[in-house]
Amino acid sequence: MMNKTRLIMVGGFLGAGKTTLLYETTKILMKDGKRIGLITNDQASELVDTALLLQTNAKVAEVSGSCFCCNFNGFIESIKQVGAESQADIIIAEPVGSCTDLSATIMQPLKEQLNKDLIISPLTVLADPLRLADILDGRTAGLHPSAAYIFQKQLEESDVILISKTDLLENDELEFLKEKVKLHYPDSQVLTVSSKTGEGITEWLKLITSGKKTGQKIVEVDYDTYAEGEAVLGWLNSSVNLKGNQVNWDEVVNNFLKELSQQIDTLKIGVGHIKIILENGAKYVIGNITGTSETLSIRGTAGISGEAQIIINARVGVSPETLDELVKEILEKVTKDKIKIKIDAWKCLSPGYPNPTFRYAEVIDNG
Repeated sequence: MMNKTRLIMVGGFLGAGKTTLLYETTKILMKDGKRIGLITNDQASELVDTALLLQTNAKVAEVSGSCFCCNFNGFIESIKQVGAESQADIIIAEPVGSCTDLSATIMQPLKEQLNKDLIISPLTVLADPLRLADILDGRTAGLHPSAAYIFQKQLEESDVILISKTDLLENDELEFLKEKVKLHYPDSQVLTVSSKTGEGITEWLKLITSGKKTGQKIVEVDYDTYAEGEAVLGWLNSSVNLKGNQVNWDEVVNNFLKELSQQIDTLKIGVGHIKIILENGAKYVIGNITGTSETLSIRGTAGISGEAQIIINARVGVSPETLDELVKEILEKVTKDKIKIKIDAWKCLSPGYPNPTFRYAEVIDNG
């Protein structure tokens, strides 16, 4: 990288809308002539995030198998790789949604080790407005208390809190929430954004591309509580080939997610995030669930054909074994007698204890 590349880190809890924001932001920046690199992250491969972001035609690298902080060297290699391949003006990185302590474990070592190569933007934490409001009121937003602890720590260490999905709120509700966030986190800048309408993206970009003061806070984190907050979620990453006779793929996705969300409601399961993408050549449909069936959303269209590929990522408050059984059962139900299933990859797990490569005790000055 001959010229300095700007690195933008967008954290935030599962279901906050990070990938959608990265997708829309990338399109805006590329339209403006910028060369963009993207880095996704998860505990396992087969990521919906990667599949979606590849649709932007930007260069995408994936750090899978562990979070950025526990595989810092892998993250550095991805920065160098995507930077070299795209000659990137800007690299945007999205850490695992259940990851916190980013300031101490990622931003500080980045500033010390790559300050000559990178301009590191302020640490942005994206927050779903409904969960955020519940957390600020002292509740857990439907999450296990230890998972809610992770959400709180993400907010606490942020340089910028970006309230997402503002199209879900009335103007007065949004202003009230924004002021409440400012009261709770006076040392963080607070902005709002809707990836759906595009409102607020330009303002956020202007802020984080003009500043370089990042990781200005190091917070105390109870790693036992943090570990429990991740471990209470069963994680599923899968990739499945589907074959049938002139199948309406949008209908398949709709039926699958409706059935899954109804089961979640019935069983009263806490959801971190469930996301799927079904690709039929260049056409695709993507679906999300971030809580009860009311949070179900689907966008795009995959059309009709005889073959498609579906990637399913789920972070749900049950054991990996229960999650495995639940998703397979529903997938078989909605494809029964019509569609042949071939599993290309299927991994269920529970994250291990966080073990960061570095953890800095003080803020490094990066100018």
